[in-house]
This record gives sequence, C-alpha cells and structure tokens, in this order.
Amino acid sequence: MLTGVDRLRQDRILDEALANGADPLHLAHVFSLGAKAGLRYTSAVTESKAEQAPNTR
Repeated sequence: MLTGVDRLRQDRILDEALANGADPLHLAHVFSLGAKAGLRYTSAVTESKAEQAPNTR
C-alpha cells in the first residue's frame, strides 16, 4: 500500500515526465531512478497521451 509521500513522489515524477517530453534518462537522473523505473514512468505518460489524443480517422 502506498503512503501519501509515495503517491506524492509518483505524481511529481509523472508531472516531470509530461513537462519534459517523457525522457527516461532525465527522470532517472533527477529522481535517482533505475532505467526500468524511468521507462515505466515514460511509457505510462505516452500511453496516457495516446488515449487522450483525438481520433482523426
């Protein structure tokens, strides 16, 4: 179960990923994450953007 601090950190990481174009290396450096964690956050952001994009077909 996540604590309030853990949720706040996750939200901050996701906000940073959105603000900086979902760069996993940037996230890893700024938040001291491993490569896999950085990729998980960036994939979550890119999937979220894809779901929100209007369908142009």
